[in-house]
Amino acid sequence: MAKRRALGRGLSALIPDELENEDGQRIEEIDTNLICPNPNQPRRTFEQDKLDELTESIKKHGVIQPIIVRKNKDFYIIIAGERRWRACKNASIKKIPCIVRDIESKNASEIALIENIQREDLNPIDEANAYEFIMERYGVTQEEVSNIVGKSRVYVTNIMRLSSLDEYVKNKIISNEISAGHGRALISLPSDKQIEMADKIIKENLSVRDIEKLVRNSKERKKRKTTEKDKYLTYVEELLTEKFSSKVSIKRNKNKGKIEIEYTNTDDLNRILDLLKLDE
Repeated sequence: MAKRRALGRGLSALIPDELENEDGQRIEEIDTNLICPNPNQPRRTFEQDKLDELTESIKKHGVIQPIIVRKNKDFYIIIAGERRWRACKNASIKKIPCIVRDIESKNASEIALIENIQREDLNPIDEANAYEFIMERYGVTQEEVSNIVGKSRVYVTNIMRLSSLDEYVKNKIISNEISAGHGRALISLPSDKQIEMADKIIKENLSVRDIEKLVRNSKERKKRKTTEKDKYLTYVEELLTEKFSSKVSIKRNKNKGKIEIEYTNTDDLNRILDLLKLDE
């Protein structure tokens, strides 16, 4: 595989100093009642136990990291940090530190960041991180990012998918030992398999098409194996249902599972216990 220069500088090197300094200057304490969730927020549910933990932490230590909002008439819409805002509301905290973004009019620092992303020979992982930074900073969609940086929506989507890879595999892409195409082919695999396949790519100098075929074959083998097990479990369920004259269900999770036997009343339960010889 041909080697090309890898920056190895990370996202921080792309962010103009003015942009970083600006955040520290624009933190405002805003009434929580003037803040609204983003209607386009993809997350619709929040785990109550984790929200409760965050609420208790904020009660003790306050809000460590400001949330990011944009102004909309007399109110503010959340770009990032809805969990912190909800926790503050639960803790009856009246005001929360916010960084207010002016999404409509980008200043010179913001434009400089976009120009840096377009100009630099970024490795795909740094590029994905840069797009994520833009989305979080300005609360924009992938389609809007594609317009900002002058790339197609498909290109941006494919690059950003690399963020879900195992860190080991990401580092192999950064060092150009494997390509972004290899990385995309590995996304659907669990972390241990991603690492195993990445090493195999390097050792055997496999092409993207080679690895796509290996991943596809691996999934098909797993599917066949699962189907065979399901047939066996169905057969066992039928045997047990016939033995107990009650519906029996077998539920499996990897190598473990449980057997459930239904009964309709106490007499039916005693009948089943008698069959199991548990009343002796």
